[in-house]
Amino acid sequence: MAMMTMVQRLTAVYGISGREAAVAEEIRRMAEPYADEIWTDRLGNLICHKKGEGPKMMFAAHLDSIGLIVTHIGKEGFLRVGTLGGIAARELLYTPVRFKNGVRGVIVPEEKAEFGKLKLDACYVDIGAKDEEQARRMVQVGDTAVYDTAIFLSGDKLVSPYLDNRISCAVLLRVLEELDACPNDLYLVFSAQEEVGLRGARTAAWSIDPDYALAVDVTDVDDTPGSEKLGTVRLGQGAAVKVMDRSVICHPQLVETLERLAGEREVPVQRDIMRGGGTDAGAIHTTRMGVLTGGVSVPCRYIHTPTEMADQAT
Repeated sequence: MAMMTMVQRLTAVYGISGREAAVAEEIRRMAEPYADEIWTDRLGNLICHKKGEGPKMMFAAHLDSIGLIVTHIGKEGFLRVGTLGGIAARELLYTPVRFKNGVRGVIVPEEKAEFGKLKLDACYVDIGAKDEEQARRMVQVGDTAVYDTAIFLSGDKLVSPYLDNRISCAVLLRVLEELDACPNDLYLVFSAQEEVGLRGARTAAWSIDPDYALAVDVTDVDDTPGSEKLGTVRLGQGAAVKVMDRSVICHPQLVETLERLAGEREVPVQRDIMRGGGTDAGAIHTTRMGVLTGGVSVPCRYIHTPTEMADQAT
């Protein structure tokens, strides 16, 4: 299956943190022809096993997305919401959102909100309800919503909500498709609840107890105006071999091995040092007695906004 098709299918599925079952089921359908066995654990991780005689390897890509959760329904029918995952209010203004039951709305700032200091408390979601009674027939406190923006191509760039981290899920699916015989005992983990604390990767790593692990995720770039000191990677320059982020210092043996293998195969790579945020590697590398852990990242602009951007070639 073409990468673009996989990404389109995965980003279209509702899968906010803690509500990932539909995404897991879609990935299961794609993976079934290629995996030796597949199961879902109690936390919601989808685990695909490709049997081999070598060391036990764990590749992890989280399948959950950030989003919003209804905390209050006002008398006028407007919704107040909290966040699931890292969301900045200034990046959400006038963004359309979609609830699991299909109800749609738009995020709006209060009339007197200070945009320079904007917080989500000063915003509301308008679902078109005339009053509280109608709003409660449409949604309930505790219901969740995701961005409802389009996926499209702009030149050689892919723009979509939730490239973080559905694009990495597509990468692992492609690995599974192209892997005939597996010399190592490989576990591909599509992990739950990464955006709210790396939770799924922690329990999956404890269960699998791998010898080596790789976290596959997106990473910030430094190729947009004003971002030159925020990251170390650029779109179109290849995948990024993670050196560190705020959750992990990757094992130097894995950094060296990944760069050497890429060089031998003439695959362009760049080094990833992410100053903010973390990945599943942070939870995996401290599991049990410790796991030799590295990371491979997809460079991505505008992470956690409704319009994330990645290079198709990467």
